[in-house]
This record gives sequence, structure tokens and C-alpha cells, in this order.
Amino acid sequence: MFREMRRQDRKMTDSEAMELLIKGEYGVLSIIGQDQYAYGVPLSYAYVDGAIYFHCANEGQKLDNIKGNNKVSFCVVGDTRVIPEKFTTNFESVIVFGKAQISLDDEKRKGLLALVEKYSPDFIEKGTAYMNSDINKTTVFKIDIDHISGKTRK
Repeated sequence: MFREMRRQDRKMTDSEAMELLIKGEYGVLSIIGQDQYAYGVPLSYAYVDGAIYFHCANEGQKLDNIKGNNKVSFCVVGDTRVIPEKFTTNFESVIVFGKAQISLDDEKRKGLLALVEKYSPDFIEKGTAYMNSDINKTTVFKIDIDHISGKTRK
């Protein structure tokens, strides 16, 4: 169902790919719009227990698109370094394919808390209070991973 990577010599192990998901600062979510155009949007995320969590407003294009087709692709690019004299770039990246679903109740809190812990680790108490006060103003998605592949050139 998913294509094999052409450059097997650059393929990351699954554990290396998951490590990049853990340390990545942001990712690009790609979804199909209701107009059948691809839509890629950068977003913050957290990787927890083998799944990816992200949040959005309770309305908008991202939400509408996923409701129409929950099959998504999510890409994270880690360290890069252009090597001009060799006309190439050293890089690391991971692509995930999966299905996005809305998280409710405890799963929603788990996703939001994971985001607070990742992006504001010195402000857990304040972040939890903020999360609790605005929890009804946000939608949380969980991407269940069907396929993952990582690639690197160092």
C-alpha cells in the first residue's frame, strides 16, 4: 500500500524516525480539501504513546478538511545543513501516514497536556490552568499512525 523508499541507504530505522518525531519542533500536516486540492499547514504537535496530537480552533479549513477525509500525511524536518560546494544538503526528515480523529474527554486532555509539556515545560501548572479554562474553545486531533518512514543524509 505504501511505496518503499527509493534510497534505502538513507532510510532511518523506525526508532530513529520516532526519535525525530519526539524532538521535532513543528510539522506540516497535509490533507485533502473539499475542493480536492492538497492543503499543507505547519503546526505544533506532540508525539505520545505512538500517536501524534495537535489542536486547532473549533471551526476552520483544517477541521472541515479532516471531517471530509481523515487520511493525512504529517512531515517533520529535523536538522539540515546546506553544503554549497557539493550542491547538496544534509538533512533528517520523517513522514507519517495515518488517520486523524477528534479526541474527546480524557484523550483531549492528554493531547493538550502533552503540548504544554513539550512547548512550555517550565510552566506546567500555568499551562494546565490555561488548558482547563479554554478546553471548550479548541479541538484536539490524534493521528493514529499507519505508516512511518524516516530519511537522513549526514
